[in-house]
Amino acid sequence: MKNELVEALPMLRAFARSLSGNRDRADDLVQETVMRALANRDKFQEGTNLHAWLVTILRNQYYSEVRKRRREVEDAEGTHASRLSDIPAQPGHLELDDFLRAMRLLPDEQREALVLIGASGFSYEEAAEICGVRIGTVKSRVSRARARLEEIMNGGVDLPGGDSAEKSALEIADAMRLRA
Repeated sequence: MKNELVEALPMLRAFARSLSGNRDRADDLVQETVMRALANRDKFQEGTNLHAWLVTILRNQYYSEVRKRRREVEDAEGTHASRLSDIPAQPGHLELDDFLRAMRLLPDEQREALVLIGASGFSYEEAAEICGVRIGTVKSRVSRARARLEEIMNGGVDLPGGDSAEKSALEIADAMRLRA
């Protein structure tokens, strides 16, 4: 189990980053996930999908933290956060930033389903199990997320900060759609 756990770390980190949108918070989520997995390894059933079990632990930890943070003051318009960011030096960073901001505009459930299916490589069945919903619900969330991303990336929606997505950023969304 330990070797499989180590092999799962990059996937867990990517999933945590997609949920939290913050590298440090993602690392904290992965660390907490690993600690909980090791502490509860007796609850893992051999022969089942370890990755799905770990993602479920991470997802539950993330949503528990979200519920706790609802009492905190939010920077809803990103005013403070925008002052803390650096301007990317290369156009590729701008395109990726547009895509990531577009992903952040998606509802949590849609973003989560899209990342599980499109980026993490889980099947619809596995994603449904992780999210605790039916397969049709996951398929619907992915479909709505793709449609919304396309609308945003085509410039139909202003991104936070007053920018609108460039056409080249649409190529990233298309690539993600083709991968899934």
